[in-house]
Amino acid sequence: MLADSRTVRITGDETAAVYRRAEDVDAESHPERGNRPVPEAYCWSNLTSGNGSRALWLLLLPFMVVNLAHWMRPATNGSARTRRFYGLLVRLVALTLTVLLTAAACEVALDLAAWQCAGAARCTAAHSWLGFLAPEQHGWWSQPGRRLALGALVPTALVVLLWYLSNRTWGAYESQRPPTDKTTHGAADGATCDPLGSTDEPDEASGGGAPGVRPALGTPGFWYGRRLVARLRAAHTAAGFLTVATMITVAAGQHDRAVGSPLADVLGLLLQAALGCCAFAVLWVVCRRGRSEVRRDLVLDRAVIGWLPGSSIALLAVAVVYAAWSRPGWVSAGPLPGDLVFRVIAVAQVALVVALAGAAAALHRAAAHPRTVLRGQAGPAVATLACALGAVMTGGLAQRVADWLDGDATPGMGGGRIVGPPVLLSWQAAVIPVLLVLLLVPVAVLAVRTARATRRLGPVVEAEFHPRTVDTVRTRKIAGVRARATLTDAAPWLVGVISGAGLLLGAGAVAGSWLSGEVPGQAAEGTDSLVESVTDTAQALGSWLVGLGFILFVTWGRRAYRHASARRTVGILWDVGTFWPRAAHPFAPPCYAERAVPDLTWRVETWTASTGGRLVLSGHSQGTVLAAATVWQLRASTRRQVALLTYGSPLERLYGRWFPAYFGPDQLNDLCGQVRCWRNLWRNTDPIGGPVRVTAGEAGPEVDRGPLKDPQAYGRSVRRPLPEPVLGHAGYQADPAFAEERAALVDRLSPALPGQRGEPAEPTGSTERTERTEPTGQRSQDSSGSSGRSSE
Repeated sequence: MLADSRTVRITGDETAAVYRRAEDVDAESHPERGNRPVPEAYCWSNLTSGNGSRALWLLLLPFMVVNLAHWMRPATNGSARTRRFYGLLVRLVALTLTVLLTAAACEVALDLAAWQCAGAARCTAAHSWLGFLAPEQHGWWSQPGRRLALGALVPTALVVLLWYLSNRTWGAYESQRPPTDKTTHGAADGATCDPLGSTDEPDEASGGGAPGVRPALGTPGFWYGRRLVARLRAAHTAAGFLTVATMITVAAGQHDRAVGSPLADVLGLLLQAALGCCAFAVLWVVCRRGRSEVRRDLVLDRAVIGWLPGSSIALLAVAVVYAAWSRPGWVSAGPLPGDLVFRVIAVAQVALVVALAGAAAALHRAAAHPRTVLRGQAGPAVATLACALGAVMTGGLAQRVADWLDGDATPGMGGGRIVGPPVLLSWQAAVIPVLLVLLLVPVAVLAVRTARATRRLGPVVEAEFHPRTVDTVRTRKIAGVRARATLTDAAPWLVGVISGAGLLLGAGAVAGSWLSGEVPGQAAEGTDSLVESVTDTAQALGSWLVGLGFILFVTWGRRAYRHASARRTVGILWDVGTFWPRAAHPFAPPCYAERAVPDLTWRVETWTASTGGRLVLSGHSQGTVLAAATVWQLRASTRRQVALLTYGSPLERLYGRWFPAYFGPDQLNDLCGQVRCWRNLWRNTDPIGGPVRVTAGEAGPEVDRGPLKDPQAYGRSVRRPLPEPVLGHAGYQADPAFAEERAALVDRLSPALPGQRGEPAEPTGSTERTERTEPTGQRSQDSSGSSGRSSE
């Protein structure tokens, strides 16, 4: 990044930090060295792909995806009630995913292992580690209720782990407070000031980009949502404990009603009523309050985050004691009544996604924009994908465990050691091959379209480079890169097809399982032989694919845990997915921007306050998004000292289209007006970056410059005897246009800069360096720069 092997960390820690060349460490103290720009780099890659534990975040992928759906709300100036309703629906979808994950753990530990396998002599004989639970042993643990109480330790431990990770990552990543007017001026004088002072902007925010209203990313509380995350963490933790307690209580209660035990039956009904009341309280907490961005939520709801998980733990303990009470005549036969739980979750998810689609349509109609993907339906589509990922992960886990416990037999098809997982999971597995066949159509369409675009772009490439000798292979290669780069713009259509087909097939699976009451293969018996054969094949193939997908998922996570290169690949996924704060699901991977944006804001504010200098803030790829978020967080007076240089930027192409309420046309135009000047470089071979489509002021040049020539030369020449590579998303700094635009921005910032005011104060930000960083900024005379790393 800095084009020098001798770099020094200026400020920060091992997770993210600001670096300079060794010769530029004390540049502010030596004005005699000349008024040359001083580059400075900010590296945050260890926030997304640092140590091996990041690979375990793959298991939280459904939570991250549903959290993205919250931020994909259409941009609108319409009803605030509809906007709040949209956020509420996403939070409820996220709650169902927590219940689904916990129910899957209960299915494995309670139903398949403790209830079915431990209660079957053939299964315990094949798995000796369950022998002490077998009824033939007549031990203390041989009663079904006590086996269930022991098995409850597994899902309970899972919920505790999720709570611990959410709580710990908040303190490590998201607890950084952005600077305020008081803090930056105090830092210039070396004083220690209250970091909670007032801002210099009115506390107004709007994701819709209304004229005269501050963009949401510039509000004081956008990058500090501690109150909501704490409330949601308490609610989701309680929901997990209540799910475990309900599975145990319902199983014991069914036995008590069957044998006619009045006292035990009354106790069971009272416990179920208490569980229902606590579940209602969880829903109330999730529905009661959404995200506040106008100001920092500094006051925690101590009562909610204290009594709600505590009450659920107490009820779980009572449920364990209730189930473990001696019932000598109780025998475990068949599966636990968990099938109804999965059906209710699936029906709730379908209903919530449909309602979310209605809310998104209403918001989009109020302020439609042609560049918004899927006509405002990106949020519902992504929420559907989150539900599908959750179903595949939970179904795959249950199927694989059932296959392992059942040995050579197929669970649920008769003749095995155990009955197997719930019927719905088999029906969901049966629709997966159908979904894959349907996906072949859009994939084939995209392949044909790309091939045609490659042929069509061939003459365009030759006309652009005017080669002396036409090289067909070279032309086809350049045209192919350009054609494949346009596939990014087709992603919305593909996501829409996948989510729509998944929603319809998922609803069909729920209906089929509810009407048949049997696994697909058995449900088809007695009907046409062809139907029976097709159903059996789809169910068997789907179960195999679900299990294979889960195994591949775990294998990928294990490889990422061990190898840094694979971990960096996972880090690319987190670059986009974890940029946004946890507004819907508290167990999603932590938001690195709640650490990186305050870091950059502190650095820019304290440096400009201490030196009076001006700076060029530059970034590549995801670094451009961090740079834009940083500009919005700066004080108004500081923004006028900043120029912005972006290259390979997804600000409009990805963020503006998928997150229109936060990076839409109004917001990007506001960003252009906030800084002194802004230039954006892009290529038509870049699959990620593109033009920002912003109209600059009358006095300045256009913001976009491009498309830049890529490659730099078509064929061999005296100056370039070897073939030049097609760089695509990489290598922007090697392009002569980068140096030209950076120098032009420095010149526009340069007139009569104020004198220095002493050494810059130490900013309070911290983080770490990696080799995957992108150069950041250039200092104009007495200015410094900062930026971020590439997500390529």
